[in-house]
Amino acid sequence: MASYLVRRFLLMMLTLVGISIVIFTLLRIVPGNIADILFSAAGMINPAEKAQLEKELGLDQPIYIQYIQWISGLLHGDLGYSYISEKPTLQELAPRLPISGKLAAMALGFAVLFGIPLGVISAVKQNTSLDYVLRVVSLSGLSLPSFWLGLLILMVCVRYFGWIPIYTEPPKTWWNELLLFAIPAAAVGFRSSALMMRLTRSSMLEVLRQDYIRTARAKGASYAKVNFVHALRNAVLPIVTIVGIEAAFLVGGLIVTETVFNIPGIGRLVVDAIARRDYPIIQGVIILFSGIYVLVNLLVDLSYTLFDPRIRY
Repeated sequence: MASYLVRRFLLMMLTLVGISIVIFTLLRIVPGNIADILFSAAGMINPAEKAQLEKELGLDQPIYIQYIQWISGLLHGDLGYSYISEKPTLQELAPRLPISGKLAAMALGFAVLFGIPLGVISAVKQNTSLDYVLRVVSLSGLSLPSFWLGLLILMVCVRYFGWIPIYTEPPKTWWNELLLFAIPAAAVGFRSSALMMRLTRSSMLEVLRQDYIRTARAKGASYAKVNFVHALRNAVLPIVTIVGIEAAFLVGGLIVTETVFNIPGIGRLVVDAIARRDYPIIQGVIILFSGIYVLVNLLVDLSYTLFDPRIRY
């Protein structure tokens, strides 16, 4: 186990280094930087002042020098300063990370609570009317973009309830926070629940055809025990994998949803940073999301031993 963890840790570090190089390079080769945007907004361009600003921000140096300086600061816990607010990047991310984390957790909870049980029911009731209905629902969830579904929910709320469920001020109680995040969480979690439903159904169908399931039924095991203990337990590994992937995806995949519902989370911060070429914010967020993604994948791999004792590292 120790050697496995060391190898995985080295692979994680190598992955993060590769991601940092790619994102850093792509941001610099895109036409226009923060100096271009600021002077264009002012309606005038003074070459001397623009060159001075680029020098102050370090944008006049070669890309590899800029990268070395940035990665050196990153290793010391310094992600740089925002070009717009002139505040440390960590200070900009800190108040927004809990908001995105809560929204992602609610969306994942919605997906697990609906997707896995409905997938089991769809497999058990294979080729029945209920199965066809659930398959249509899952296909709809995979086909509908979350931003379009969010806009549709907003229009329905305005048309029939005269209420716009968007973030206007911080909620004062946990109940108000739950109500505020419930609709956007359902909008973004619907796709994840549909994916989990389809994967659960296919995994369960494969397990339900096994001989030990027929043996359990022949011995008189209850309906619930056969389906939710014997079958689901042996079909859970692919489900755990997709739950972990969706958990990491939801943390970084809320950009459009947060914009639609006016939620001041990490996703909306990235949108504003991209529009303004605020490199330190963009780089810090992407590295953060990448770290979360590789860490979740490691935890998912380690969790396999809890669900299948035959697996050893």
